[in-house]
Amino acid sequence: MTDKSPSSPTRNLWVTLVLVAVIMVGALLYFGSDVYQAAPPIPERVVTTDGELVLSGDDIRNGQDVWRAMGGQELGSVWGHGAYTAPDWTADWVHREAVWLLAYWADQLNPGQTFDELSAEQQASMTARLQVEVRTNTYDAANETLTISPQRALAIAAIRDHHRSLFGDDPALHDMREDFAMPARTVKDDASVDQLTAFFFWASWACVTERPDSKITYTNNWPPEDLVGNRPTGLLVVVSVFSFVLLLGGIGWLSWFYASRRRRWQDENVAPASDPLLNMTVTPSMRATLKYFWLIGAILILQMIVGVITAHYGVEGNGFYGIPLSEWLPYTLARTWHTQLGIFWIATAFLGTGLFLAPAVSGHEPRWQRAGVNFLFICLGIIVGGSMLGQALAIHHQLAGVLNFWFGHQGFEYVDLGRFWQIFLAVGLFVWLGLMTAALRPMLRRGTGESRQLVAFFLLSAACIALFYIAGFMWGQHTNLAVAEYWRWWVVHLWVEGIFEVFAVVVLALIFTRLGLLRVSSATAAVLFTTTLYIFGGVLGTFHHLYFTGTSPIIIALGGTFSALEVMPLVLIGYEAYENLSMARATKWLGNYKWPIYWFIAVAFWNLVGAGLFGFLINPPIALYYMQGLNTTPLHAHAALFGVYGMLGIGLTLFCLRGLFMRQQWRTGVLAFGFWSMNIGLLLMIVLSLLPVGLAQTWASVESGMWYARSAEFMQDPTLQILRWLRVPGDTLFAIGILAVGWFVVGLSTGWSVRGTRSDIDTGQES
Repeated sequence: MTDKSPSSPTRNLWVTLVLVAVIMVGALLYFGSDVYQAAPPIPERVVTTDGELVLSGDDIRNGQDVWRAMGGQELGSVWGHGAYTAPDWTADWVHREAVWLLAYWADQLNPGQTFDELSAEQQASMTARLQVEVRTNTYDAANETLTISPQRALAIAAIRDHHRSLFGDDPALHDMREDFAMPARTVKDDASVDQLTAFFFWASWACVTERPDSKITYTNNWPPEDLVGNRPTGLLVVVSVFSFVLLLGGIGWLSWFYASRRRRWQDENVAPASDPLLNMTVTPSMRATLKYFWLIGAILILQMIVGVITAHYGVEGNGFYGIPLSEWLPYTLARTWHTQLGIFWIATAFLGTGLFLAPAVSGHEPRWQRAGVNFLFICLGIIVGGSMLGQALAIHHQLAGVLNFWFGHQGFEYVDLGRFWQIFLAVGLFVWLGLMTAALRPMLRRGTGESRQLVAFFLLSAACIALFYIAGFMWGQHTNLAVAEYWRWWVVHLWVEGIFEVFAVVVLALIFTRLGLLRVSSATAAVLFTTTLYIFGGVLGTFHHLYFTGTSPIIIALGGTFSALEVMPLVLIGYEAYENLSMARATKWLGNYKWPIYWFIAVAFWNLVGAGLFGFLINPPIALYYMQGLNTTPLHAHAALFGVYGMLGIGLTLFCLRGLFMRQQWRTGVLAFGFWSMNIGLLLMIVLSLLPVGLAQTWASVESGMWYARSAEFMQDPTLQILRWLRVPGDTLFAIGILAVGWFVVGLSTGWSVRGTRSDIDTGQES
């Protein structure tokens, strides 16, 4: 294998990558300042026109603490972000308040008369009055005071009483709690419920109150609700249409560009006659990574178990086939663990792979490397166990306030762990980066041309994993929700969906070059080009999560435009899958790597389906206006997060295990079953349940409003119940596949997954 000189054409790709990264991240920060300025204000006082104090700023901030401690975005959603079994509390409030006020005024007009009994003219007049009442911005910034009518204060009191019953233990609302998978006394006392109500009022006030000098609310007229005049703006439609046109144009340009340079970048490397890794020296630190892959299996199985419980709560409320499981493991805790464990095991797969590959690529084992790998493993175990315990204590009312923020439940989906555990994890990521840098330093010194560039890019992508996680420290205990959401999506979108993607691309490039299947020059060019495309669309594409979270219209314009460009690189997925399949069949000894490579092919498939098709289904502003917070979101999340990163994590795990057990011939029948079972199970989960439920909810949202699409009345419809029960076949097959892979991995140590020893010139296929 021959490397080109440092003056190779990759220099232009490096320049382009750096320029695109600087411009896009700079723009994300610049327009992020707009989020700070446009965030809906938190009043210090909410008073009636008669001067009566209704709520205080402390009530709202303390209510946000209560919301965090009860699970926050793991129990229903606010502004559309969160879980899907309970209501969106903001959409629910907007509708309840509107209906209460209309009923109150109708009764005042003619005692005993309902709003529905009024004439069409009277209803129209009263609806217009309602819209003036709730949409007029009466916040005085100079005095930090929000003034409302006495009638609206009565509506707040009525909803507060409803919340006391719902979040408490009122027998009259037992069935509703079952529908929402809420145990009795979800919030520990009425005083805390009152504070939670204050927070929900503020978040809902932002949904219906127009910005100063504007006809658009703080949440850009979300949620859809005709009674209060919340309808999609023209900007949503225009940007959505433009995004479709831009996507088609981008696909056309990319296809032409790739075709024009394909021959120049085409890799004509001939696969070696024997496995280059067969005589690889497995260093002590590489052997020490085995425990990481065992931990991955344990976390994955635990995630699967709590995922099954979480999904089942959607149809049986607080029970699990008759067992009152929610007394110990309520829905909010099960879902918290399910989402968090997914991030943990995928991240652990990346950490373990990096620690295995660094000495394998460089051939260098630094002093104390094995001790560092073991120390990091202990830290990971403490973080996983400690954060899960803290969340359990918070949801069971044992932690609150400052203690909850630091050690319990932050209330933010995918960033649920307390701030102490966040910091601990960040330190661990930098330790990981240091260990890999120590192992690869000799390679950086003696390498030439693209070989050194590829290793440098590998370390750069690892550094970004550590650095971008720090965005999770940018909000505090009482930070405005709009600002906290901006930084949360830095973690969820940029860190998980962006930086993980870049790291995955360069890791796969290293693997294929190490196997002799790609020239380093070709791999380096492909990595730089692909990363540039991801950054160009993905960085500002972060804003598509923030359309309706208290941001200004510029966020919609940028998010809608660039999120369309995120899909553009996925047109090359088919070619990527074909290339991976061709590599798997290039020579007989590659049969020993067949199943890791097949998992990489699955990553390409789910990237197209989960990230591409289902991602773009909800990304255009006009689509997300009606779909945000519906089952179309977990449709995208399951297909993209597990389909892409989960399958990648398993593929990387199997590749590293192949290296650790290099001399063994594997019995791969169980592994093959696990592969097809997981992929078919995931597909069935999507096609039979998540997709039809999400589309049914979308129809309800368009026809009747977001509140109805998320209501117990709609979600407990017999047809919807059947569709949710139809998750069972896919979930079961998927779970069996996970167990099959786990059985195979355990069998590598016990012997039942091994059938013999490989020869030095291995031309056989594994069974």
